[in-house]
Amino acid sequence: MRHNVSPMRQKSVLTEYDPKPGVSVATLAYEYPSRFEVPEHAHGSDQLIYAIKGLMEVSSDQSVWLIPPHFALWIPAGTEHRIHMPGPVSMRTLYLRAGLCARSEPRCAVLHVTPLLRELIVEPVSVGQLRRRDRYACALRDLLLSQIQKATPVPTFVTLPREKRALTVAQAIVRNPAEAKTMASLCAKAGVSVRTIERTFRNEIGASFESWRRQVRLMKAGSYWSQDLPSRKWPTKSAILSPAPLSKCSAGHLEPLRKCGSLH
Repeated sequence: MRHNVSPMRQKSVLTEYDPKPGVSVATLAYEYPSRFEVPEHAHGSDQLIYAIKGLMEVSSDQSVWLIPPHFALWIPAGTEHRIHMPGPVSMRTLYLRAGLCARSEPRCAVLHVTPLLRELIVEPVSVGQLRRRDRYACALRDLLLSQIQKATPVPTFVTLPREKRALTVAQAIVRNPAEAKTMASLCAKAGVSVRTIERTFRNEIGASFESWRRQVRLMKAGSYWSQDLPSRKWPTKSAILSPAPLSKCSAGHLEPLRKCGSLH
């Protein structure tokens, strides 16, 4: 199925990818170039997005997730979100009829993708769509639903502030967390005082600016580690995120990824 991005230029609810009558699960396979942006939008169906190759940065409301292979993002129907591709991405997406898969928490969640779940994502995409009257499709659907429901959620996200100037500063950090700019220089560029930004982060995020920046860096490092990339192959500007200094402070933050078997 060809990915038509033209309807996404404005915030909207897209229905063209939703399962049609007689279909339980629709699918999409798409190859995105580096730095591609999918603008904010929502779907009328529940969505499971998974990259068989590459890293996705997904934002919804105040949350930002970095999703490497081994993980997928569950997005409930009607949830507005946008996607940034830092590099080339081979995406495989499942669109499930709303309410077909009941998860305990009806919100976005990063899920660990086991080898079985990976095949249950890739095979429906190969089939094209899972029809209700097709025995093979129904068997795939039932096993897929059971695996999504039991998939381990992983708390790998950071929260963004709502205040406009603080959001500008936060987005600059998310785009390039390894950049060694001081808080003062970031604030000056955004036209806001350091005191205001610090107060905004504590009030809206519940943490100091530097604590929040450290969490962004840990999330970024975890995404590289989970792709089994040795530090010498990380982007040059991410050298500050090398495993040596992180090992002293990030065990608690990266433990959820280790438990999923993605970090070694």
